[in-house]
Amino acid sequence: MNRERRFTATPLPGRLALAVVMLCAASGPVAAQAIEYRSAGSALIVRDAPSVQGRELFSLRAGTPVEIVVTQNGWARVRDPEGALNWVEQQALSTRRTVIVTAERATIRREPRDNASPAFEATRRVVLELVEPPTLGWARVRHAQGLEGYVRASEVWGL
Repeated sequence: MNRERRFTATPLPGRLALAVVMLCAASGPVAAQAIEYRSAGSALIVRDAPSVQGRELFSLRAGTPVEIVVTQNGWARVRDPEGALNWVEQQALSTRRTVIVTAERATIRREPRDNASPAFEATRRVVLELVEPPTLGWARVRHAQGLEGYVRASEVWGL
């Protein structure tokens, strides 16, 4: 004898439904986090430990973008454009967003499309200010000399 079972859903009261949703979201194995980028303020000293007693490894020039991995007691563990993970003083980071050219030569265009006329070219390791975040694979950028245009997101690091 084949019995078919039918289940019906009954809506939960507003606050109870919200509580269930919040518990489910909080109980996930890993909470999703957005990648956070900042830029080096003035010349940024990179250290091997989160302390002024940490060994000075090198310094990053002003404007270089870094990815913040974790913060701890006024220090930030950052990934630099070369992929190295090290520590910097959090207060030495600027909220100004920049990107660094990773392609040997990037053509920055007047409009966000491949066949648009070029605005200027930038070579590898040139730092550009991020004017607008990427849309459809293109980011609007500005050179230190004031030139502006769109660069392919795949030709820069820091997005």
